[in-house]
Amino acid sequence: MKCFVGVDLGSTTTKAVVLDDNERLLGRGITNSRSNYDIACAVARSEAFINARFGLFARQLEKEGLSTEECEALTRGLARQFRREQHTVQQRALADVMRVEATRDRHGHLRAALEGHLETILAAMDEDVPGFFAEGAAKKSDFFRDIATSAFMGRAEGTRGGGVSFDLLMSIFDRSILQVENQELDLSFSANIRPAQVRLVEEDADRWGKLSGRLDAAVADVAGIELDEVNSVGTGYGRSKLPFRKDQIRSEILCHGLGAHWMFPKTATVLDIGGQDTKAIQVDDQGIVTSFQMNDRCAAGCGRYLGYIADEMNLGVHELGPLAQKSCRTIKISSTCTVFAGAELRDRLTLGDKREDVLAGLHRAMMLRAMSLLARSGGIKDEFTFTGGVAKNPAAVDALYKLVDENYGERTINISADSIYTGAIGAALFAKRDIRDPDVHEVAEAAV
Repeated sequence: MKCFVGVDLGSTTTKAVVLDDNERLLGRGITNSRSNYDIACAVARSEAFINARFGLFARQLEKEGLSTEECEALTRGLARQFRREQHTVQQRALADVMRVEATRDRHGHLRAALEGHLETILAAMDEDVPGFFAEGAAKKSDFFRDIATSAFMGRAEGTRGGGVSFDLLMSIFDRSILQVENQELDLSFSANIRPAQVRLVEEDADRWGKLSGRLDAAVADVAGIELDEVNSVGTGYGRSKLPFRKDQIRSEILCHGLGAHWMFPKTATVLDIGGQDTKAIQVDDQGIVTSFQMNDRCAAGCGRYLGYIADEMNLGVHELGPLAQKSCRTIKISSTCTVFAGAELRDRLTLGDKREDVLAGLHRAMMLRAMSLLARSGGIKDEFTFTGGVAKNPAAVDALYKLVDENYGERTINISADSIYTGAIGAALFAKRDIRDPDVHEVAEAAV
């Protein structure tokens, strides 16, 4: 099967998608952007191809004569168990690294107490895993780092005795998670699909045991399908670091414009808020960029800013939006400068302001910066599409809806569940269309 790959290497996350020859989405993958961009790129690509195989698995089940309901339930269940296997592999690696870090000489006088606390926390984290991936459980995050950080931090906060502090435990965790993220762990389809299969049937033998034969056949057939990568294109903040030739690289602006048009064909205005920058883009009815504005070198109001705030509050980034939505009043924040964010945050909390109210103000301040860029790019036309990782933050989305209505009135606002993949989708579309016409969009690329 012919396929085309797009990779968007952002400052905080790396995304990859696989399209088929008809420009249909086969699979998508995402990972944290690590200090080693090559590993991040490889992991995201691998995840995209794994996801593509699950899509093919669903099609294969239909050929096995299963009903639509059975196909969907079985695919969801197998994918859920597969993610659990991947998480377990990473958590074991994290535990191994943390045990080594705990034996460093600098912790000599605390070693016994430290190792005891660490084993207690790690055992509790292992007990949490089944609940994270139970049927019907809300997905906490796309990233192992986020899930592991929240789980470890929650357990470490209750640790007392032996002179072992919360800060010491977190410093060991922070050093260890970086090492694990840069290890080449085997999270592949071939290595983890069989354990996932076994666990799925064991979990609900009455439901799936009778289908185990057809399940085996479908998995074997999918594993044997050759996915022929015809072409690939890279984009994103770190695109110059990607293992692609120069002619296989496109700007983020072009890719987000084309990707948003593919998702929502009537798109006229695009706002992308990523980890390091914000882009306001106007496109024509073919998804070609006609004008754009970007923020300056400062990362204020972007994903990195939210990451800094999360660190200051000892929260995961994915927890900020839901907490901000609990606010009863919005506090006016004077600046979204990342450098001064911590100081202003601490001042507000010292004055007695609630965390959720401060966060609501921070989210509104972020979106006000974005609205300024949109105005300079040509305003918000109907339809308006919001892309990038921050589009998954519910408080940011709420603030955007209010500000658009206040400044432009009624507009159709598109936010896809796959919004974070928009740039990668645009890159994959370029990969497909470059085969057909290698000179396509050359003029637009030069302009951007």
